Amino acid sequence: MVDREELESVCKRRGFMWPSSEIYGGEAGFYDYGHLGARLKDGWELIWKDFFLGLNDNYHMIYTPNILPYRALKASGHVDLFSDIIVHCMRCSASYRADHLITDLTGKNVEGLNASEIEGMIKENEMKCPSCNGNFSEAEEFNMMFSLSIGPTGEHKGFLRPETAQGSYMNFFREYRALRRQMPMGLATIGNAFRNEISPRQGVYRLREFLQAELQIFFIPDTNDMTFEDMYDGKAEVTVLLDGEEEARRVRMDELEDLPVFYRSHLAKVYEFYREHMNLAPEDVRLRELSKEEKAFYNLIHFDVEINMPSLGGWKEVGGIHYRGDYDLTKHQEESGTKMSIPVNGTRVVPHVLELSFGVDRNIWAVLDRGYRLDEREWLSLPKRCAPYHVAVFPLVRKDGLEERSREIYKVIKREFRAFWDRSGSVGKRYARMDEIGTPLCITTDYETPEDDTVTVRDITSKEQVRVKVPELIDIIGSIIDGEKEFGELQR
Repeated sequence: MVDREELESVCKRRGFMWPSSEIYGGEAGFYDYGHLGARLKDGWELIWKDFFLGLNDNYHMIYTPNILPYRALKASGHVDLFSDIIVHCMRCSASYRADHLITDLTGKNVEGLNASEIEGMIKENEMKCPSCNGNFSEAEEFNMMFSLSIGPTGEHKGFLRPETAQGSYMNFFREYRALRRQMPMGLATIGNAFRNEISPRQGVYRLREFLQAELQIFFIPDTNDMTFEDMYDGKAEVTVLLDGEEEARRVRMDELEDLPVFYRSHLAKVYEFYREHMNLAPEDVRLRELSKEEKAFYNLIHFDVEINMPSLGGWKEVGGIHYRGDYDLTKHQEESGTKMSIPVNGTRVVPHVLELSFGVDRNIWAVLDRGYRLDEREWLSLPKRCAPYHVAVFPLVRKDGLEERSREIYKVIKREFRAFWDRSGSVGKRYARMDEIGTPLCITTDYETPEDDTVTVRDITSKEQVRVKVPELIDIIGSIIDGEKEFGELQR
C-alpha cells in the first residue's frame, strides 16, 4: 500500500510538489509545483488536449479570465447556491465541513443533505469536536467563492471563478458564429479555479486554488445524434458502479441502454483515456453513477471518474461526465438579455451541454500514487508521454570522447523529446536517479559507440538493455513513448 506521507516526502525531495509559502509555515489548500511537477503537469495536459480535442474537428481550446463579474455568477446560481454546510466548535472555534465530519466519524455518505438534516445527524450521533471534545454550533451554509472588488473605488463586485465552465458558456454564441455555425461544438479550457474550502485536506486532492481541464460540448438533442454515433462503439467495455448497486462490474456500452448515445459515446472515451493513456488497470478506474441526491439539480445524468488511490484511502473522484441540459445557456440568456438560442429546423433552440470535467491536480496525484514503486529500488512507473523526462542521456565515463559524443546525441534527441543529460556519479547512480523520477528510457554512450555508432538503451520497468544504432534512436524512442512498440520488441 502506498503511504501518503511517504509519497509526499518523495514529491518534496525530488521536486514534484509541496505546500505553498512553505518558508512562512504555509496555508492549507495551496500547493506549488516544482520543476518536475510542472513537467509532469504539462505532459498530462498535452495528452488531455490531444485526446479530447481529437474527438471532433469542432472541439477547440479557449482561455478566459480568472475573475468574473457578480452578474455572471448570479446567473449561474453560484451566488445563491454554491455552498457547503459548516459547523463551528463552541469551545475551540475550529470550523468543519459538516458532511466530511459526519463521514469521518460515522462512515456514512451524507452528500445532498441540507443544514437541518446535517444538524439532526450530529445531535443524533452525539458528535463532539475531534480537537477538544466541545459541542458544535448550529449548522449553516457557507458560500465558498472568494469575493473581490473590481475598479479603483471598488464600484464593481466580482469573484474569483469557482470553475472554468462559465467562460465557455458566456462565449458560446460568439464562438458559434466564428466557427461558421457548426454543431455540435466543443469549447475546452485548462485553468485555475478558486474555492474557499472550509477545511481542505489530503494534500492536493482538495485545494483552495486548483487546476481544471474541462470540455463543454454544445449540441442539439436528436439533431446531432448521428454525429455522436460516429464515435460510438457499442462493444466497448467499461467498469461501472451504477446507482443502487453495491459492486462495480464490467459492461458493454450497449448494455447501458438507458443512456443516450451522445452520453455513452463520451463516457466510453473518458474511460478509454484512463485505460489507454493513463495506463490504469480495469480494477483501478471506474465510472460511478451518482444518485439523485448526490448530483447537482441541473444535471440530468452524472457519472464520476474514480481512481483507487491507496495513499488517500481508496476510491477518489478525479473527473465527471455531466449532462447539464440547457440550464447554463438559458440562465445566461435570462440574466444578460443576450440570445443563446440558435436556428434549428425553422425554430430557435437553446443548445444542451455535455460537460467533461477533470481536476488536474487530482489526476497528477493519481498518476504518482498508482506509479510509485518500492521493491528492490524506489521508482516511478508513469504514463510514458507525461513523464517529466522521456529520456536521459549519459556518457559511460567522462573521457575518451564519450562525454562529447553523448552531448551531441542529447542535442539531437531534445529537439523531439523531453530529455535530460547527466555526467555526475557512476552510471548506476544516474540510473537510480532517473528511476526515482520516472524517466522511461536511459541512453549511454560507451566504448563501442565510436566503433559501430551504437548506444545502450535501458528500460525503466524491466531494467533490460539493448544496443541501438544512433540514427535509429529518434524513431525507436518515439515508438516506445507513444506506445506503438514495447521495449521487449527491440530485442527480437
